Amino acid sequence: MRILLSLVGAAIFLLPLPRVRAQDVIAGADVSFLRQMEGNGVAFKDAGVARPGLRILKDHGYTWVRLRVMVNPISLPNDLAYAIASAKDAKALGFKVLLDFHYSDDWADPQHQSTPRAWAALSHKKLVKATYAYTRDTIKAFRNAAVMPEMVQVGNEVTVGMMWPDGRLPGEWPNFADLLLAGIHGVDAGKGKAARPAIMIHIDKGGNQAATKWFLDNLAKYHVPYDVVGQSYYPWWQGSLDELKANLAFTWDTYHKDVVVVETAYDWRTGENFKGKPAPFPETPDGQRDFLAALDQAVREAPGGKVRGIFWWEPMAGGPIAKRALFDDEHNALPAIHVFDLAPRAGASGARK
Repeated sequence: MRILLSLVGAAIFLLPLPRVRAQDVIAGADVSFLRQMEGNGVAFKDAGVARPGLRILKDHGYTWVRLRVMVNPISLPNDLAYAIASAKDAKALGFKVLLDFHYSDDWADPQHQSTPRAWAALSHKKLVKATYAYTRDTIKAFRNAAVMPEMVQVGNEVTVGMMWPDGRLPGEWPNFADLLLAGIHGVDAGKGKAARPAIMIHIDKGGNQAATKWFLDNLAKYHVPYDVVGQSYYPWWQGSLDELKANLAFTWDTYHKDVVVVETAYDWRTGENFKGKPAPFPETPDGQRDFLAALDQAVREAPGGKVRGIFWWEPMAGGPIAKRALFDDEHNALPAIHVFDLAPRAGASGARK
């Protein structure tokens, strides 16, 4: 990729040259920890100046935020009230919102898809009803707060199903499909007269075409309606950029659904990700920037303009995953924050009428 050297004050940054195509793409970030961190006194800095984290993202070309919501979270802040407050912060700056239903009281991912404690003893039929009612009431609460999301994830990294054991895959496809449908119908019931958010199904098979095909073929078999395929893409788990590009093209060509790389990240300091394998980019601040620039280019080159964009997970994270953030340990913005500065970004709405 061509690079432009730009002098900003005393600091030197490598910035991507403008690349134009017919449809602008989403620049997104999962900011589900941000409100908590700033509430605890963390000050994020851009070029050494402390500024609100959302303002920094906005000024560097980000157009969407992703917010998770959990039923009754155990150790995380992401309950309904927190998610709505975060959405208000984002909407006030003009961001569009992707709401990520975890359908759990804790992390929902390929290793953990725990049924919410309050629902754990329910029969399948009652669990379906609870999923519908919870989704409906959550979307209604967002609508009443005037922060309707433009896009909704019904579950998080659901290649293994959700709400185990009832909806665990591969053995419980009929139950899992019922739960997905309950969530999707709950979105429709909660939106009232508002525009319908786009429905995303989020899986974790970025460069794995065979696994993507298996999952999406089954969705078709069970007549699950959705608008967008969300893919996680962490290169130490989910293949090379070339494999990702091939899978994105395959997904569009085969299923004619928009695609979003809804989770991605790269370490800015050396970790244990590649475990003896060569890393495709150095695990340094510059290497992190170059990874994001290359991924952005891959998305822009996708066929038909139907790969709609990227969400970074999570730019402001602390603790064990701080090495994947877009800010260093002193909360200063790293070079990757500049990748979207010169590229035209989407206002592209996810709403469906």
